[in-house]
Amino acid sequence: MYFILDVVAQLDLSGITEVIHEKDPRGTQPYSPQMMVALLLYGYCVGVYSSRKLERATYEDVPFRVLTGEQHPHFTTINEFRRGNLDALRGLFLQVLKLCQKAGLVKLGHVALDGTKVQGNASKHKAMSYKRMRAEEKRLKAEIGELLRRAKEADAEEDGRFGEGKRDEDLPAELRRREDRLEKIGKAKAELEAEAKQARARSLRRQVERAEESAETHPDPVVRKRAATRAKRDRDRARELDGGDDDDLDPPMTGDGLPKHEPKAKADGSPDDKAQMNFTDPESRIMEAGGSFIQGYNCQAAVDEEHQVIVGEGVSNKSPDNGNLLPMLKQVKENCGASPEKTTADAGYWATGVTASCEGLGTDAYIATERQKRTTGSDPPGGERRYESEEQKKMQEKLRTEQGRKIYARRKVVAEPVFGQAKECRGFRRFLLRGLRAVQAEWSLVCTGHNLLKLYRAAVMQPG
Repeated sequence: MYFILDVVAQLDLSGITEVIHEKDPRGTQPYSPQMMVALLLYGYCVGVYSSRKLERATYEDVPFRVLTGEQHPHFTTINEFRRGNLDALRGLFLQVLKLCQKAGLVKLGHVALDGTKVQGNASKHKAMSYKRMRAEEKRLKAEIGELLRRAKEADAEEDGRFGEGKRDEDLPAELRRREDRLEKIGKAKAELEAEAKQARARSLRRQVERAEESAETHPDPVVRKRAATRAKRDRDRARELDGGDDDDLDPPMTGDGLPKHEPKAKADGSPDDKAQMNFTDPESRIMEAGGSFIQGYNCQAAVDEEHQVIVGEGVSNKSPDNGNLLPMLKQVKENCGASPEKTTADAGYWATGVTASCEGLGTDAYIATERQKRTTGSDPPGGERRYESEEQKKMQEKLRTEQGRKIYARRKVVAEPVFGQAKECRGFRRFLLRGLRAVQAEWSLVCTGHNLLKLYRAAVMQPG
């Protein structure tokens, strides 16, 4: 409690205070930003996340009462403070990480990467596939048409009996409910179609790039001519789909450079029948987690082995970890000023070219190239097989060496306990906010709370 107050006193909260100063000074005086930040950080340290529970704690829990100085902000105020300062609150992660570095808790000898799926503030039963959207849209239009026909007949009968004129609120509740649902489905369907068009356009542009290379380098003139024709056709089709830039080849990214989910698209740019959209939180996705499926997000953490301090964090709505390795390593280098000497990650992070990219960042990577069987313990996967590339073969041989086995065996005892501490010890099982940007800030607060606990324990254990 007092430790949190000391830490908050060292933090730069100008991002929050500037927002407050920009508001009209007339009216109720806002609560102290330092107090509100201390309340949130302490809550995320001890596993109290709900704004309602935080308000109740300011009455019932002594540490919270001390932190707030016997002030009791309403839960709506706490929630609005959290939602209104997403970027500033996320920036606290880096400031606390710098304090951990200053305390000697970050060595960057070995950093392990891992991800965990966290339930979003939405139910998977509120998600609907594109195929079902079309069927539901058709059904609702038919029902609305039938209800309107009945309403027209009833209006005509009543006008004949009582005179003309009915109010809008006299619209049947069944009709209003169906129209509202039809509008929601139409909006979600349009968003899904727009995303699918963009995804298909990017795929076509990547095909154009390959076809143009073939048109320039292939020895057969017939093949070159066909490739040039195919490149022009695909480029024109991509422009028709999204009207975008011909250089738009990469998948959509989060602000941290993590790949975002792209819906599967058919050749004509329409969504695949199984492509889904959630009505409650459209940016969340259905993901496999522990043998079941949740509507949530993929949360990433890069953990330093020395004291299990989180040195990089991020959130994506793409379920596989593929594509997250390099953005996370770049963030670690930016956050800490240097790359880790060694980096470990499981098979979900493997992709062609990652070895050279890791070397370019100055880190020695140990990445499994295929999923290991549970019976092999901590050893990396082995066995005779055909390799997809020379790069994969070299990495597999590297993991089979005595040093490689020892380093890779440390991966799960470095990264995985962090998620266990957050989920089991501090009870963070579900996001409170909705939308990727808000979820990123909330996950950052969870990671900041984790690092504060490491910093506190290190301070307590210091002699004197």
